[in-house]
Amino acid sequence: MTTFVLVAGAWHGPWSWDRVVPLLRDAGARTLAPALGEGDVGLHDHAGEVVAALDGVDDDDVVLVGHSYAGLVVREAADQRPERVRHMVLVDGWAGPGGTSLYDLAPSPFVQALQDRTSDGRVAVPPPAAFGIDDPDDAAWLSGRMRPQPARTFTEPTRLTGAVDRIPGTAIFCRPQTVPFEQCGKAIGYRTVPIDGPHDVMLTRPDVLARLILEAGA
Repeated sequence: MTTFVLVAGAWHGPWSWDRVVPLLRDAGARTLAPALGEGDVGLHDHAGEVVAALDGVDDDDVVLVGHSYAGLVVREAADQRPERVRHMVLVDGWAGPGGTSLYDLAPSPFVQALQDRTSDGRVAVPPPAAFGIDDPDDAAWLSGRMRPQPARTFTEPTRLTGAVDRIPGTAIFCRPQTVPFEQCGKAIGYRTVPIDGPHDVMLTRPDVLARLILEAGA
């Protein structure tokens, strides 16, 4: 039985997978959605938390999934435990070679917008519309749960030995693209798969996303 370890992106938490998890479980899979720390933490701290989650999985068939910022987190974690992960899946995820941070990969206007929201070591929560969520009920659900993001998570460069690049991967990217996530996936050699929907596609099209995640991990 496959275990899907689902890691949420910036400002989000394990709850962001709530609509996807039942669909994966209905298909016969196990799921685990670790929470990432808040406060004065960075990308390496988050990667360490995912490593701890991987170490706690009693399964030799693990697919590691990262959304958005967590693309960097899951790749660093998998680089430390390549024997624990069979396949990588990015969902509109940032990714790059070792030594690059999210700010290194993102377009300059995107970086500037985040820096303008940064104060006291935290990046303020953007409005739901920034994630493509315009339904009033979904927007209220999302804004009530998001939390400020530690600023160091965007500036710390990943530490990769190259072990993660020996794990096959799939990059699911949302269309229409607002950020070049398809190119991120191609640049690291992942198979790229489109899905029509906003950045937070797990809220708007959980059924389609669950199917693509299952197919990627098949």
